[in-house]
Amino acid sequence: MPGSGERLTPLEILARLVAFDTESSRSNLALIDWVCAYLDGWGVPYARVPNAAGDKAAVFATLGPMADGGVVLSGHTDVVPVLGQSWTADPFRLRVAEGRAYGRGAVDMKGFCATALALVPDCLAADLRRPIHILLSYDEETTCLGVMDVVARFGADLPRPGAVIVGEPTDLEVADAHKSIVTLHTTVHGHEAHSAKPQLGANAVMAACDLVSGLNAIADLMIARGDASGRFDPPATTVHVGTIQGGTARNILPKTCAFHWEFRGLPDLDMGEIPRLFQAKADAVTRERLNRYGDFGRIETIEEVAIPGLLPEPGSAAERLALRLASRNRTVSMPYATEAGRFQQAGIPTIVCGPGSIDQAHQADEFITLDALGQGEAFLRRLIADCAS
Repeated sequence: MPGSGERLTPLEILARLVAFDTESSRSNLALIDWVCAYLDGWGVPYARVPNAAGDKAAVFATLGPMADGGVVLSGHTDVVPVLGQSWTADPFRLRVAEGRAYGRGAVDMKGFCATALALVPDCLAADLRRPIHILLSYDEETTCLGVMDVVARFGADLPRPGAVIVGEPTDLEVADAHKSIVTLHTTVHGHEAHSAKPQLGANAVMAACDLVSGLNAIADLMIARGDASGRFDPPATTVHVGTIQGGTARNILPKTCAFHWEFRGLPDLDMGEIPRLFQAKADAVTRERLNRYGDFGRIETIEEVAIPGLLPEPGSAAERLALRLASRNRTVSMPYATEAGRFQQAGIPTIVCGPGSIDQAHQADEFITLDALGQGEAFLRRLIADCAS
């Protein structure tokens, strides 16, 4: 067996991964350093892929032959913040009690990452015919862009996989579909004037209200269109305004007003449709309200994040493999977005399937059950056997 690294259980590795505070606003390099040292101990080849700023990195490790057509186990190393949450113990120190392992990222999704890493020596001993790759990424909780530099190298200096399993917590259900997420920030630029003489300026707040009303109309359009697949809850593309801020005083026409908004689209939605509808409304508001009395205002919208949905691909290599490994006879859809759509857009069959429940993620005292951790290990052991046969 190449290498002679330290053999660790999934729970032992999970404790090490949880101990690294890898909130998305922070660097993940200390965790990546540990993972690379662990892989070095077993003689596993890997590519360390930093981001442009150099403060974060992804790792792509290959077990078995350096060949195309293998299976990627994809997990993210970043976690959501703990600020403002009421944890009963240190969120960055794994605590095991009553059949649960508590800690930030325990279920989302360091549990899956830890299990994949723990089975490295088993992969090495199995004489794999098809490679198993472990991809650990960053920034999944914010942009899902942390995999893209790795994906760009598939088929170039990295093997091009034949299937990807994104190990988000699905209770080992096989998810072949999820919605997209696009987040945007709109700023209305008006012109200050005394409220007694509105013809001397442009009211940014009132224009923004027109725009939000327009988003309500778009949301209603999406609800009326519905979900032809019947697989999503809620059964439609959703549109949401999360924050709005503007104005300085009751008797001053507001100079600016800004709001954050998003839409979560069914996977077959043209991700440009809603921005186009909104822009048409913005053009009308600029013409009819902001500039009613002169060339006073403009509306600026910036797309912050655009995460593609995951489209069903019935009978794909990823779906067939995951259904077999998970002993399931049907696929499900998920209400949250993942990195899966990034892989699918690159032409690689992808599904989402991992241990634990999303119901325990993003909250105080996040946990994964030891049973779920064991089920995830059994799932990956079946993958090893499949790739060795």
